[in-house]
Order: sequence, then structure tokens, then C-alpha cells
Amino acid sequence: MKKAILLLSIPLFMTSCGKEAEKSVEDIIEGGDLQEMRSKKSDLSKQKGELTVKLDMLTEAIENLDTSKSLNLVRIQEIEDTIFKHYAEVQGDVATDENIIIYPEFSGLLNQVRVNEGDRVSKGQTLAVIDDGGLSSQLAQLEAQATLARTTFERQKRLWEQNIGSEIQYLEAKTNYEALQSSVEQMKSRLAKTIVTAPFSGVIDDVLSDQGEVVNPGQNPLFRLINLDNMYVEAHVPETYLNKIRTGTDVKVELSATGKEFDGKVRQVGNNINPNNRTFKVQVSIPNKNGMVKPNQIATIKLNDYTSEEAVIVPESTIQKNALGESLVFILEPKTDSTGIAKKVIVETGYVYKDNIEITGGLEAGQKLIVEGGKSLRDGQEVKIRN
Repeated sequence: MKKAILLLSIPLFMTSCGKEAEKSVEDIIEGGDLQEMRSKKSDLSKQKGELTVKLDMLTEAIENLDTSKSLNLVRIQEIEDTIFKHYAEVQGDVATDENIIIYPEFSGLLNQVRVNEGDRVSKGQTLAVIDDGGLSSQLAQLEAQATLARTTFERQKRLWEQNIGSEIQYLEAKTNYEALQSSVEQMKSRLAKTIVTAPFSGVIDDVLSDQGEVVNPGQNPLFRLINLDNMYVEAHVPETYLNKIRTGTDVKVELSATGKEFDGKVRQVGNNINPNNRTFKVQVSIPNKNGMVKPNQIATIKLNDYTSEEAVIVPESTIQKNALGESLVFILEPKTDSTGIAKKVIVETGYVYKDNIEITGGLEAGQKLIVEGGKSLRDGQEVKIRN
């Protein structure tokens, strides 16, 4: 009987031990037994290590046997000889010499304003009239006196030529006539200042005084007159470009406000070097057919300071650096129509402009440059072409 009980208890004991071995991580944590938790963690870590080794072995075997394995995708571009131009950029301002404020030359009441804002006017056109304060009446009187003085002088002259009368009478008549003539001209000059005219053709941008106001020379502005036909950009260029900029040099001008770019020519090169910033002044003429270019706009002048006729140009983003600080790119040696081998090439670089960089050594026309997907490649790695 005792043997039967003993034999029966052995399977029960083994079953009990198996249940404890199969305890879940959650049950062990819930049990709160620190030693049991540490033991379980140690067992799982050992199993993880063994699984990792087995996974690596399987991966290596699959890569060796699977011919349809996934390759890194790259995009390529065939290298060609091309013209490369580098431009140095300087900031400037749009200006025109025909942008002025018109002031009165005579004090008085502004009787008439004959133009409105936005009106196009011609050179010499009357813009406003100022009350002359009686000058026209004085001119009429002087002209009448001058006419009488002229008649008197002419008679005295005829008598003097006939030896009739005295010399003093002749000289007095002549002097009186000439003095009145001078007075008439002076009065006409003063009276002309009451008429405000346009000094050049252009557009009335602002009417700054209203009809009926009392205006004075140098104090009360009347109009702003602008001519947008002869626009230019003025900029200060570093003196290092003195031997590259001349009158007539072709440049590009970009207006930041409109995003437009114009081809222009240098119309004037300054002869003075500013000692404070070591620059000289240039003016670049720009077209303005539709009137979109305005004074005081910010502009960028692009000066062509370097040109290469047969240059190898690659995107700047393809350039990488190695541990020695050398520049390198990856080119593709085709293997099939859709695959190839990535080869690392050390290159020498030149100027950079608009995300492109000139390669002065290391690459030749006809080679296939990897332009995308090259950052994670290694030399000799097989890749798949995405083009």
C-alpha cells in the first residue's frame, strides 16, 4: 500500500514541477519573488542570444542562396561636358535720375493745380499756377514805358545822326530805353516763376499741395515727378572685382520683390574706392518696358566672375567627405540593364553655384554618376538602378 502511494506521488510531483517551469512572466511578476524573477530573466536572455545567432545564420544562408535579394536603389545621371558660369552676387537698390520733388520758385497763393496723381506729363507742360501778386500788371506798365522809351530813343537817334540836338539828350534816351528793356526782362523772369512746369517727361506720382494753399520756395513741395524709362541698379562691389567689371559688362539683375531676372549692362563704374568697406560703385541699366520696376526696390546683381567652356558639373548633394577630408562621389559600373557596382571616386572640386559644383579632377564625361541613394553605399556594393 505504501509503495502504491509513493508511485502515485511521483507523477504528481513531476506535473507540479512542469507547471512551475511553464509559469508565465506575468505570473512570476505577480508572485513578487525577486529571486524567481531574476532567474526567469537570465533564462530569457540566454534564449535571446541563441535565437539571434540562429537568425543571423539563416539570414546569411538566405542571402547566399536567394538570387532575387533586395538591392539598394540608386538613381544615376550620365556626366557630360557643359559650360559652367559662376556668378558673384551683391545687393543693390533700383534708382532713376529722374525722380524729383518739385518746389515752387515763387511765394503766393496756389491758384491752379492742373494735374492729378498718375497723370503722364511732357517736358515743359504746365503743372500749376501761382498768383502773381500783381506782377502781370507791373509788366504791362513796364512794357508800355519801354515802348515809349524806344520811340523816344529812335527819334533822338535820327536827330543825332542829322546833327540836331545835344549828345546828352541822345545818351539819356538810349540809357532810359535800355534800362526799361532790362526791367521788362526781369519782370518776365519773375512772372515765369509763377508757372510751374515739368522739367522732364514722366508721371505725377504725388500731388503734395492743394489748390488754394499759400506756398513758399523751398518749404512747400508741390509734386513728385518720376520717369521710369531710364532705370538702373546701383550697388557697391568689393574691390577684388575691379579687373572683372567694366562699362558694358553683361550682368544679371534679380528683383526679390517680383522674382524676375533681367539681363543688364554696366553703364558706369565708379573711380573711387570707399576706404570704409573697400568697395566701388557700379550702375547697371535694366529694362522697364511694362513699368514693373520701381525706385528703391531691392535688387541682386550677379557678376560673372568665372566661366569654364568644357566643365564637369555634378549636383553638390552628391559630394561626400571621408575621414581624411577628401571629397568623393560614387559612380556606377553597369552589370546588367538594371544593376551595377557602386565605385567610390576621390574628386577635386571647384566653384559652386546654384546647387551645382564643378569637378576639376577625378571624373570624365560619359561616366554614370549616382545622384540619389549614394549616402549609405560602400565601395564595390551591388545596387539596383531606379531610373
